[in-house]
Amino acid sequence: MTGRVYTTINLLRDGAVAHLRLNRPERRNALTHDMMLELEHAFARVRDDPTCRVLVLRGAGGHFCAGGDLDAMADMPPQPGGGAADPLVPAYRQFGDALLALDTLPQATIAVIEGSAVGGGFGMACCSDVVILHESAKFGLPEPKVGFIPSQVIPFVVRRLGEGPARELAVTGRVIDAAEAHRLGIGRYLCRSAVEVDATLASLLGDILRMEPQALATVKRLVLACATEDDRAVLDDAAESLVGLLRRAEASEGIKAFKAKTSPGWAKRRTEET
Repeated sequence: MTGRVYTTINLLRDGAVAHLRLNRPERRNALTHDMMLELEHAFARVRDDPTCRVLVLRGAGGHFCAGGDLDAMADMPPQPGGGAADPLVPAYRQFGDALLALDTLPQATIAVIEGSAVGGGFGMACCSDVVILHESAKFGLPEPKVGFIPSQVIPFVVRRLGEGPARELAVTGRVIDAAEAHRLGIGRYLCRSAVEVDATLASLLGDILRMEPQALATVKRLVLACATEDDRAVLDDAAESLVGLLRRAEASEGIKAFKAKTSPGWAKRRTEET
Protein backbone atom coordinates (compact mmCIF):
# COMPACT_ATOMS: atom_id res chain seq x y z
CA MET A 1 0.00 0.00 0.00
CA THR A 2 1.30 3.42 -0.89
CA GLY A 3 0.85 6.58 1.13
CA ARG A 4 2.05 7.55 4.58
CA VAL A 5 5.37 6.09 5.71
CA TYR A 6 5.14 4.55 9.18
CA THR A 7 7.96 4.23 11.71
CA THR A 8 6.50 1.73 14.20
CA ILE A 9 4.35 -0.47 11.97
CA ASN A 10 4.41 -1.87 8.45
CA LEU A 11 1.34 -1.97 6.20
CA LEU A 12 1.64 -3.98 3.00
CA ARG A 13 -0.76 -5.36 0.40
CA ASP A 14 -0.86 -8.84 -1.14
CA GLY A 15 -3.73 -8.73 -3.58
CA ALA A 16 -6.94 -8.10 -1.65
CA VAL A 17 -5.25 -8.78 1.70
CA ALA A 18 -3.60 -6.08 3.82
CA HIS A 19 -0.88 -7.20 6.24
CA LEU A 20 -0.23 -4.93 9.22
CA ARG A 21 2.82 -5.83 11.29
CA LEU A 22 3.68 -4.15 14.58
CA ASN A 23 7.35 -3.34 14.17
CA ARG A 24 9.13 -2.56 17.44
CA PRO A 25 10.62 -6.02 18.03
CA GLU A 26 13.33 -4.66 20.35
CA ARG A 27 10.49 -3.71 22.76
CA ARG A 28 8.27 -6.71 22.04
CA ASN A 29 6.13 -4.31 20.00
CA ALA A 30 5.11 -2.34 23.09
CA LEU A 31 2.85 0.61 22.37
CA THR A 32 3.95 4.23 22.32
CA HIS A 33 1.69 7.18 21.57
CA ASP A 34 3.21 7.47 18.08
CA MET A 35 2.45 3.80 17.48
CA MET A 36 -1.15 4.23 18.62
CA LEU A 37 -1.58 7.14 16.21
CA GLU A 38 -0.06 5.15 13.37
CA LEU A 39 -2.37 2.22 14.10
CA GLU A 40 -5.46 4.43 14.00
CA HIS A 41 -4.30 5.97 10.73
CA ALA A 42 -3.60 2.54 9.21
CA PHE A 43 -7.01 1.18 10.25
CA ALA A 44 -8.65 4.19 8.59
CA ARG A 45 -6.70 3.54 5.38
CA VAL A 46 -7.87 -0.06 5.34
CA ARG A 47 -11.48 0.97 6.10
CA ASP A 48 -11.54 3.46 3.23
CA ASP A 49 -10.03 1.09 0.65
CA PRO A 50 -12.83 -0.78 -1.16
CA THR A 51 -10.31 -3.08 -2.86
CA CYS A 52 -9.07 -4.42 0.49
CA ARG A 53 -11.06 -7.40 1.76
CA VAL A 54 -9.05 -8.74 4.70
CA LEU A 55 -6.66 -7.28 7.29
CA VAL A 56 -4.09 -9.57 8.93
CA LEU A 57 -2.45 -8.33 12.14
CA ARG A 58 0.86 -9.73 13.40
CA GLY A 59 3.84 -8.67 15.46
CA ALA A 60 7.52 -8.70 14.48
CA GLY A 61 10.16 -10.66 16.34
CA GLY A 62 8.07 -13.44 17.87
CA HIS A 63 5.71 -11.28 19.94
CA PHE A 64 2.39 -9.64 19.13
CA CYS A 65 2.31 -6.71 21.54
CA ALA A 66 3.53 -6.36 25.14
CA GLY A 67 1.06 -3.60 26.05
CA GLY A 68 2.15 -0.06 26.78
CA ASP A 69 5.83 0.82 26.69
CA LEU A 70 6.74 1.32 30.36
CA ASP A 71 9.66 3.62 29.56
CA ALA A 72 7.36 5.94 27.63
CA MET A 73 4.68 5.79 30.31
CA ALA A 74 7.13 6.54 33.11
CA ASP A 75 8.22 9.78 31.43
CA MET A 76 5.30 11.82 32.81
CA PRO A 77 5.21 15.60 32.33
CA PRO A 78 4.14 17.69 35.34
CA GLN A 79 0.43 17.81 36.05
CA PRO A 80 -1.04 21.15 34.97
CA GLY A 81 -2.08 23.48 37.73
CA GLY A 82 -5.00 25.80 38.22
CA GLY A 83 -7.58 23.11 37.52
CA ALA A 84 -6.54 22.79 33.89
CA ALA A 85 -7.43 19.59 32.09
CA ASP A 86 -4.67 17.01 32.00
CA PRO A 87 -3.41 16.82 28.39
CA LEU A 88 -2.48 13.16 28.82
CA VAL A 89 -6.12 12.09 29.13
CA PRO A 90 -7.02 12.58 25.43
CA ALA A 91 -3.66 11.11 24.44
CA TYR A 92 -4.45 7.85 26.21
CA ARG A 93 -8.12 7.94 25.21
CA GLN A 94 -7.00 8.01 21.58
CA PHE A 95 -6.04 4.32 21.72
CA GLY A 96 -9.69 3.55 22.43
CA ASP A 97 -10.57 5.24 19.15
CA ALA A 98 -7.94 3.13 17.40
CA LEU A 99 -9.49 -0.03 18.89
CA LEU A 100 -12.97 1.09 17.86
CA ALA A 101 -11.68 1.64 14.33
CA LEU A 102 -10.23 -1.88 14.26
CA ASP A 103 -13.33 -3.42 15.85
CA THR A 104 -15.71 -1.89 13.30
CA LEU A 105 -13.73 -2.35 10.09
CA PRO A 106 -16.04 -3.51 7.27
CA GLN A 107 -13.34 -5.94 6.18
CA ALA A 108 -12.65 -9.25 7.88
CA THR A 109 -9.78 -9.09 10.38
CA ILE A 110 -7.44 -11.87 11.47
CA ALA A 111 -4.96 -11.55 14.35
CA VAL A 112 -2.03 -13.95 14.48
CA ILE A 113 -0.86 -14.07 18.09
CA GLU A 114 2.65 -15.22 18.92
CA GLY A 115 4.33 -14.55 22.25
CA SER A 116 3.14 -11.68 24.41
CA ALA A 117 -0.32 -10.18 23.91
CA VAL A 118 -1.07 -8.29 27.09
CA GLY A 119 -2.83 -5.00 27.76
CA GLY A 120 -3.18 -3.23 24.42
CA GLY A 121 -2.15 -6.36 22.56
CA PHE A 122 -4.93 -8.29 24.31
CA GLY A 123 -7.34 -5.56 23.27
CA MET A 124 -6.36 -5.70 19.60
CA ALA A 125 -6.82 -9.47 19.59
CA CYS A 126 -10.31 -9.04 21.08
CA CYS A 127 -11.17 -6.52 18.35
CA SER A 128 -10.32 -9.02 15.60
CA ASP A 129 -12.87 -11.29 13.93
CA VAL A 130 -10.64 -14.34 13.93
CA VAL A 131 -7.67 -15.08 16.20
CA ILE A 132 -4.99 -17.66 15.42
CA LEU A 133 -3.01 -18.71 18.48
CA HIS A 134 0.55 -19.95 18.29
CA GLU A 135 1.36 -22.14 21.27
CA SER A 136 3.72 -19.40 22.54
CA ALA A 137 0.87 -16.88 22.93
CA LYS A 138 0.28 -15.34 26.35
CA PHE A 139 -2.55 -13.00 27.37
CA GLY A 140 -3.23 -10.93 30.45
CA LEU A 141 -4.11 -7.63 32.09
CA PRO A 142 -1.09 -7.27 34.41
CA GLU A 143 -1.00 -3.45 34.54
CA PRO A 144 -2.38 -3.14 38.12
CA LYS A 145 0.71 -5.01 39.35
CA VAL A 146 2.74 -1.89 38.55
CA GLY A 147 0.14 0.65 39.59
CA PHE A 148 -2.01 1.52 36.56
CA ILE A 149 -4.73 -0.06 34.41
CA PRO A 150 -5.33 -1.32 30.85
CA SER A 151 -7.89 1.44 30.39
CA GLN A 152 -8.98 1.35 26.75
CA VAL A 153 -9.13 -2.41 26.20
CA ILE A 154 -11.66 -3.20 28.93
CA PRO A 155 -14.95 -3.22 26.95
CA PHE A 156 -13.46 -5.30 24.15
CA VAL A 157 -11.96 -7.89 26.51
CA VAL A 158 -15.24 -8.18 28.45
CA ARG A 159 -17.24 -8.71 25.25
CA ARG A 160 -14.83 -11.38 24.03
CA LEU A 161 -14.48 -13.34 27.26
CA GLY A 162 -17.64 -12.48 29.19
CA GLU A 163 -17.71 -10.64 32.50
CA GLY A 164 -16.68 -13.55 34.73
CA PRO A 165 -13.35 -14.50 33.09
CA ALA A 166 -12.53 -10.84 32.46
CA ARG A 167 -13.07 -9.95 36.13
CA GLU A 168 -10.83 -12.79 37.26
CA LEU A 169 -8.01 -11.76 34.93
CA ALA A 170 -8.43 -8.09 35.88
CA VAL A 171 -8.17 -8.60 39.64
CA THR A 172 -5.43 -11.25 39.64
CA GLY A 173 -3.18 -9.92 36.88
CA ARG A 174 -2.70 -13.54 35.88
CA VAL A 175 -1.12 -14.19 32.48
CA ILE A 176 -2.64 -17.16 30.67
CA ASP A 177 -1.11 -19.43 28.06
CA ALA A 178 -2.39 -20.26 24.59
CA ALA A 179 -4.24 -23.39 25.73
CA GLU A 180 -6.28 -21.46 28.29
CA ALA A 181 -6.86 -18.64 25.80
CA HIS A 182 -8.24 -21.24 23.43
CA ARG A 183 -10.56 -22.64 26.10
CA LEU A 184 -11.82 -19.14 26.95
CA GLY A 185 -12.59 -18.39 23.31
CA ILE A 186 -10.00 -15.67 22.76
CA GLY A 187 -8.79 -17.62 19.74
CA ARG A 188 -10.50 -20.33 17.71
CA TYR A 189 -7.38 -21.87 16.22
CA LEU A 190 -4.50 -23.24 18.32
CA CYS A 191 -1.34 -24.04 16.35
CA ARG A 192 1.76 -25.91 17.49
CA SER A 193 4.20 -24.52 14.95
CA ALA A 194 4.84 -21.63 12.59
CA VAL A 195 4.08 -23.95 9.69
CA GLU A 196 0.68 -24.74 11.18
CA VAL A 197 0.00 -21.03 11.75
CA ASP A 198 0.75 -20.23 8.11
CA ALA A 199 -1.38 -23.12 6.84
CA THR A 200 -4.29 -22.07 9.06
CA LEU A 201 -3.99 -18.47 7.90
CA ALA A 202 -3.94 -19.52 4.25
CA SER A 203 -7.04 -21.67 4.74
CA LEU A 204 -8.92 -18.87 6.49
CA LEU A 205 -8.00 -16.37 3.77
CA GLY A 206 -9.34 -18.81 1.19
CA ASP A 207 -12.63 -19.06 3.08
CA ILE A 208 -13.02 -15.30 3.62
CA LEU A 209 -12.16 -14.35 0.07
CA ARG A 210 -15.04 -16.50 -1.16
CA MET A 211 -17.42 -14.16 0.68
CA GLU A 212 -19.06 -11.30 -1.20
CA PRO A 213 -17.51 -8.14 0.33
CA GLN A 214 -20.69 -6.13 0.99
CA ALA A 215 -22.50 -9.14 2.42
CA LEU A 216 -19.56 -9.81 4.71
CA ALA A 217 -19.45 -6.20 5.89
CA THR A 218 -23.19 -6.22 6.55
CA VAL A 219 -23.32 -9.45 8.54
CA LYS A 220 -20.30 -8.34 10.60
CA ARG A 221 -21.99 -5.01 11.37
CA LEU A 222 -25.15 -6.80 12.52
CA VAL A 223 -23.22 -9.21 14.74
CA LEU A 224 -21.49 -6.27 16.43
CA ALA A 225 -24.82 -4.45 16.85
CA CYS A 226 -26.16 -7.34 18.94
CA ALA A 227 -23.91 -6.25 21.82
CA THR A 228 -25.32 -2.72 22.04
CA GLU A 229 -28.66 -2.53 20.21
CA ASP A 230 -32.17 -3.74 21.04
CA ASP A 231 -33.04 -7.08 19.42
CA ARG A 232 -35.94 -5.57 17.50
CA ALA A 233 -33.70 -2.84 16.09
CA VAL A 234 -31.18 -5.44 14.94
CA LEU A 235 -33.91 -7.58 13.37
CA ASP A 236 -35.39 -4.57 11.57
CA ASP A 237 -31.97 -3.60 10.27
CA ALA A 238 -31.24 -7.18 9.23
CA ALA A 239 -34.49 -7.47 7.25
CA GLU A 240 -33.86 -4.22 5.39
CA SER A 241 -30.23 -5.19 4.78
CA LEU A 242 -31.23 -8.61 3.44
CA VAL A 243 -33.68 -7.16 0.93
CA GLY A 244 -31.18 -4.53 -0.14
CA LEU A 245 -28.53 -7.18 -0.73
CA LEU A 246 -30.94 -9.45 -2.61
CA ARG A 247 -31.74 -6.60 -5.01
CA ARG A 248 -28.07 -6.24 -5.97
CA ALA A 249 -26.56 -7.87 -9.03
CA GLU A 250 -24.07 -9.66 -6.81
CA ALA A 251 -26.79 -11.73 -5.14
CA SER A 252 -28.19 -12.78 -8.50
CA GLU A 253 -24.70 -13.73 -9.64
CA GLY A 254 -23.99 -15.63 -6.43
CA ILE A 255 -27.24 -17.61 -6.57
CA LYS A 256 -26.68 -18.53 -10.23
CA ALA A 257 -23.09 -19.58 -9.48
CA PHE A 258 -24.20 -21.69 -6.51
CA LYS A 259 -26.79 -23.50 -8.63
CA ALA A 260 -24.29 -24.05 -11.43
CA LYS A 261 -21.60 -25.18 -8.96
CA THR A 262 -19.21 -22.50 -10.23
CA SER A 263 -17.53 -19.54 -8.50
CA PRO A 264 -18.89 -15.99 -8.61
CA GLY A 265 -16.66 -13.18 -9.82
CA TRP A 266 -15.53 -11.98 -6.40
CA ALA A 267 -14.22 -15.46 -5.52
CA LYS A 268 -12.41 -15.75 -8.84
CA ARG A 269 -10.59 -12.46 -8.14
CA ARG A 270 -9.15 -13.65 -4.82
CA THR A 271 -5.55 -12.90 -5.78
CA GLU A 272 -6.20 -9.78 -7.83
CA GLU A 273 -3.48 -7.19 -7.30
CA THR A 274 -4.44 -3.59 -6.63
